[in-house]
Formats: sequence, C-alpha cells, structure tokens
Amino acid sequence: LEQVIALFQPKVLANQRVLITAGPTFEPIDPVRGLTNLSSGKMGFAIARAARQAGADVTLVSGPTALQTPCGVYRINVQTAEQMHDVVMSRVNTKEIFIAVAAVADWRIANISEQKIKKDIHGKVPTLQFVQNPDILAEVAALPNPPYCVGFAAESENLLQYGEAKRKKKNIPLLVGNIGPQTFGKDQNELMLFDANGQTYFPRANKHELARQLIAAIAARLAPHHEQNSNTLQSSL
Repeated sequence: LEQVIALFQPKVLANQRVLITAGPTFEPIDPVRGLTNLSSGKMGFAIARAARQAGADVTLVSGPTALQTPCGVYRINVQTAEQMHDVVMSRVNTKEIFIAVAAVADWRIANISEQKIKKDIHGKVPTLQFVQNPDILAEVAALPNPPYCVGFAAESENLLQYGEAKRKKKNIPLLVGNIGPQTFGKDQNELMLFDANGQTYFPRANKHELARQLIAAIAARLAPHHEQNSNTLQSSL
C-alpha cells in the first residue's frame, strides 16, 4: 500500500539524500529514571515518509518512540542527545538536506547515579547537576559546506518572535515553528515557516498532509540554495 501511495506522489526530491531527526531524547538520572519531553515523533516520522515518497534517500535518527519505521526509510535508534549528535555528525557530510525535527534535550545530568536514587527518610531531595548538550542543528549549519538545514521550534508562546530569532541564531535558511502543547502526541498540527522572506502559514491539518506540504516547500527552496553553493565553490577555486 505504501509503495502504491508513493507512486502517485511528485518526485520533487528525486536523488536527494536526506537526514532527519525525530522524537524526544531521554537523559538518564539513574538506571530507572530520566528527563525527557512530550514529543511523540509523529511529525518527524511523517516528514521522513513524505521525503521518501518524494523520491529521496532518507535516513531517520529517532529518539525513543513507539512508531513504526516508514516504508523505505533507514532508521537509527538513539536515546540521548549526545548519541543523536554523534550519529548525525558521522553521516551528515554525505547528505544534501538535514531536517532537525527531534525535540532534543537542552541539558543532561552531569552526576548520573550508578544505582537507583532512594527516597531519603528525612525528606532530603537529591541535587541534580546539569550540563548543556551539544546544539546539533547549529553545529551542522556551521560546517564548511553544510546541507540545506531545516530546523524546528516547539514553543509554548510568542511563536512569531521566538521562531525568527531562533532561525537567525542557528544561521539556517528555514525554520518550522509550532506551539508544542497543542500538537504533542496528536495526529494534527499547524505550522509556521520562517525564512529570509518572512513567514508562511500552513493551517491545521493531518501531519502527513503537512509533511507533504513542507517537503514541497523545501524542494522549492533548494534550487536557489544549490546555485548559491555552486557559485561560492567556484569563487573559492
């Protein structure tokens, strides 16, 4: 069925190699506890499916989810932000497009306990020490010859302000924003695209339909991006 559905999709990413991150990350506190978030991975998996149906060779790096791998997509499972970082950086140099959909933890626990932390009978609360995780998207965007980078921002408020600020901070051509609490775990979403020309709104719809719209939007932006990179390379030579 998936092959039949794919047959009728426009091959706007034919021969493109795409790397996508999806889902949450999980940062251990002890052997049985950890810090994570409410991301289900549904949007990232839908984008991986849509990219594959559009003719791309797709690698999906997924945090812990209960989702089935999209047909024709190569999947690598990770748990922590550092593991996701290492997998991405080891593979991104061979890709034309990087789409960072995963909700990556900003911090991890520095003092992970080797054994389960027991409740103190006197009510003493354990102290957790945090250290910042690597910024995967910013690191990819800073490569000498980066792929076309698409970031995601899940905000709880002020999406227009925070979305454009994040795009500029990460130095990426396209950022996709949404209000996280309105979409986590759900089958529908609404998206706001931020690029140098302003914002584009995708109204609320099924995530699979939104994924196809996003892939089409990325494909439309790729030609000018590749032309700019080619001119930069010729100038350096």
